[in-house]
Amino acid sequence: MGPAPHRTRRRGLPTTAARTARRLGEIRRAQLITTYGVGAMIAVENESFLIRGIDSWDVSEAPFISEPRLARQLGVSGFRMPPAPDSDSARDGVRAVRFPEMYSCPHCHQLQPYRKFNSPARRAECSTCQESLVPSRFVIACSHGHLEDFPYWKWVHRGNRTGSGSCGGQLTFQSDGSTASLRAVLIGCSCGVERVSMEGSFRRQALRDLGIRCGGRRPWLKDAPAESCQEPPRTLQRGSSSVWFPVMYSALSIPPYSQGIAKLVAPFYDGLKEEEPSSIKTFVRVMKLLLHHPKFSDDDVVAEVERRRAAEAAAAEQVDEAEAVKRVDDYRRQLYEGEYRSLSTPHPEDAEEEQEFVCEPPSDSIDALRSSHGLTQVMLVKRLREVRALQSFRRVEEPSPADSPLRQAEISLTKQNWLPAFEVSGEGVFLRLDPERLRTWEEHPAQVARATRIRDNHERLLSARAGDSDKQIPPSPATARFLLLHALAHTLINEWSLDGGYPAASLRERLYSDEDMAGVLIYTATSDSAGSLGGVVAQGEPGRLDNSLRAALQRGSWCSNDPLCMESESSGADSLNLAACHACLLLPETSCENNNVLLDRTALVGTPDGQVPGFFTF
Repeated sequence: MGPAPHRTRRRGLPTTAARTARRLGEIRRAQLITTYGVGAMIAVENESFLIRGIDSWDVSEAPFISEPRLARQLGVSGFRMPPAPDSDSARDGVRAVRFPEMYSCPHCHQLQPYRKFNSPARRAECSTCQESLVPSRFVIACSHGHLEDFPYWKWVHRGNRTGSGSCGGQLTFQSDGSTASLRAVLIGCSCGVERVSMEGSFRRQALRDLGIRCGGRRPWLKDAPAESCQEPPRTLQRGSSSVWFPVMYSALSIPPYSQGIAKLVAPFYDGLKEEEPSSIKTFVRVMKLLLHHPKFSDDDVVAEVERRRAAEAAAAEQVDEAEAVKRVDDYRRQLYEGEYRSLSTPHPEDAEEEQEFVCEPPSDSIDALRSSHGLTQVMLVKRLREVRALQSFRRVEEPSPADSPLRQAEISLTKQNWLPAFEVSGEGVFLRLDPERLRTWEEHPAQVARATRIRDNHERLLSARAGDSDKQIPPSPATARFLLLHALAHTLINEWSLDGGYPAASLRERLYSDEDMAGVLIYTATSDSAGSLGGVVAQGEPGRLDNSLRAALQRGSWCSNDPLCMESESSGADSLNLAACHACLLLPETSCENNNVLLDRTALVGTPDGQVPGFFTF
């Protein structure tokens, strides 16, 4: 495991070993969910660390985040923001451990575990050369989430071993810089074996051919025993995105949870949930909780605490794995249906009450949009709050709805009743399509055929990801309706990025596609000033939205990669796109909730020959 565990925090990322605290760098709370979460590696100067499990975090002072609907879906009582103490004397924080363990010296080229370099305190230096050490560029991981150092000794001695023991020599690591390929990275040993390059180490069967199996190690979990694992390990670059894919879930705060007694009780619930009604009423009076809320009584507070207790108990109920998966799917569907209803219903701002969700129709008529673009409703979401939680992570292959439970890498050794999360406040525009026009369009044989082509590819991928698992394979969402809503969201985000001055990465989509739903929400996805300036809401005014749609559709009717893009039989990752590429529809990863797949530009504008109609040209 290398040296004693370290811990990180937002301000200065101090790491605390057994005796002393050490400041490493800086990291934001949101990054501990999206970029450097549990199990991810973080590079700090010339060192590399692995974020430890949440059961090693000290969250005694971490803010509590309330989002009951999302908590019910994920089976926890609530969420905590990653601890980030503002004072240097505070001792709570996020722990980390050094990984990978193998380092090399660029001067003497020694390759060995970090502890053997005898580095000075708090400096990763070679004690012989006084040169800064370099963490290993290569690690191995399997699709079940296990992670280990690259087996350099076995790699350099392949075909030259006499037994399984070490030769006793000193490994060396050298890159001659002649090329940027792996052929220029040479591993040697002082025992006299011929130096070998790293070329070929990334082949799918490279490690298996050497008899190297997954060791089942989980170094991000303290004292975690090695698991039995039959998955073949793969060689990965330490900084590769394939080393860590977060599995995040999100929810919008909607009424009644975003206002009234629910919002009032939420910040105090964590301290009240174990109290008796009399103690709760005493707390309300002492804290003058209802001083500015005369329409509520202390009995209302008690009732809300008891309601939340009951919801937590239901979420914590022990069920088998199949039932747990079914509940997650059911709660997710209910979550989206609830948001769709709230977005479709006006929720004007109340001057007497602070709200987290304000949604109103534009003051001008949308008749022109209804007749020319098939929009039956436009809502200006002037205020919204989103909670995003980290549930687990994957390695090697990105997450899939059909993933076997074995692929779920745990973020704690023992199950916790909370998950790390963060919240963002912003604004957005909600568009709902005319259901009659949509139904007529999506039944056109040409559109059905294109959607079927993508859906068949997607279902084959889901089946392959499920493998021999008993988990029921979820149906692919790739219908003509979904492809249309997805393409519409992408083309509007691209247009508003150009017209409204927003970086595309600061906008995010949320799709509502089902037999009874046909809407798309585009909203700000960052917690900085870009999320509250009113610019996105302004894009939803009927006159401006009409111009944006016309410009976006005209831009979408032609791509610089045409005719190849428009006539493509399949494109994108795993052939899950048709007419979609980086020149027309694809967005930054932070903006798309579907990883830039299940896209087809013809759903918007059709094909040039008119054989496949687009919704907006139908």
